[in-house]
Amino acid sequence: MRPDDWHFTEDLDEFLARAGDFLRSRPALHTTQLTTLEKMRTRGTAAFGTGPVVFGLLEAAGEVHAALYRLPSHRVVLTALSPEQADVLAGRLTGLGLTVAGVLADHDTATGFAEAWQRHTGAAAVHGWRGRLHRLGTLTPPEPVPAGRGRSVEEREHEHLMGWCREFAADVGESVSIDAGTWAGTRFAEKRYTYWEDPDGTPVSMAGANPLVGGQVRIDPVYTPARLRGRGYAGAVTVAVTRAALKAGATDVVLFTDPANLTSNALYRRLGYLPYADFTGYDLALPHQAGLPARGDG
Repeated sequence: MRPDDWHFTEDLDEFLARAGDFLRSRPALHTTQLTTLEKMRTRGTAAFGTGPVVFGLLEAAGEVHAALYRLPSHRVVLTALSPEQADVLAGRLTGLGLTVAGVLADHDTATGFAEAWQRHTGAAAVHGWRGRLHRLGTLTPPEPVPAGRGRSVEEREHEHLMGWCREFAADVGESVSIDAGTWAGTRFAEKRYTYWEDPDGTPVSMAGANPLVGGQVRIDPVYTPARLRGRGYAGAVTVAVTRAALKAGATDVVLFTDPANLTSNALYRRLGYLPYADFTGYDLALPHQAGLPARGDG
């Protein structure tokens, strides 16, 4: 296989027709791509900003071996590449005059591409985000289960839900405006939410789940207000949304954690979620831009 058989297009339908089977072949590893592309398919690429989305395929002998998309923000999201493939890709993108402001991929791929991009352009790589992808093995509900029950969030509770999403975003360092006017444009909007409520009917924790796409469901976010933590609510609501995902037909249920958060990593391990892959995001700034703040991807 030649490492430079890249094909680029701005046609989403063409890209999905050619890359769909490849992305669905490893639904857990490709959860970000599957979820994002489904949002593009249903809402249009304009949901991600002004300007075109560029799609890329690495093909050989009629088979797809890697895929990418570049968002209007000029951030590139990649599937796994070897260092050689990453270097060839960086050369192809620079040759086409395509700016890349950041990259998100599994750790080795993101690092390899950032290094290659620096060689080709002189752009400095600024670390912006780390995430550990976990995949469900055998679901193991906590013992004891805290008093209460899981239930779907109702429409009348939307203001409360947005407030908790704002608190979650602040906790994890996301810079995002979440209110009635901006909600539809945030990454929180397409999810189905579940509350864990105490015996009095008061919500004490929440979990969201992305739509089922390609056999996978990604749980995100999981949030318990600080004053209510340490009582088992996060584990209980995570089990509730996991069961709902399995009932809906998911073959892979996944979630991301901050690798540095030992508490959440230990919790999900107890529930049956096993570490699957580490992901990294870099901002790529030219030398005169190196002082710009890094952005994270959640």
